[in-house]
Amino acid sequence: MATRLKLFTPAPEETEPSTEPDVRVRLGDLLPLVAMAQRMNFIWLKDFLDDEVVVSNDLYEVMQAFRSSRPTSA
Repeated sequence: MATRLKLFTPAPEETEPSTEPDVRVRLGDLLPLVAMAQRMNFIWLKDFLDDEVVVSNDLYEVMQAFRSSRPTSA
């Protein structure tokens, strides 16, 4: 008896990327891990550099103010 190969084709909704965040994480929990990964040059961090994160409006405003007021490195 010949073996038959059955192919599975996922439904279209299973292949489309989600536009909603999957997991909510406190910034206080995230920052130390990302900082350590950057300090230790973990290569996996580069895989996520193009990912977007959602921040609150007030944090965004603080970040913008910090960006424009911090001294430039010489």
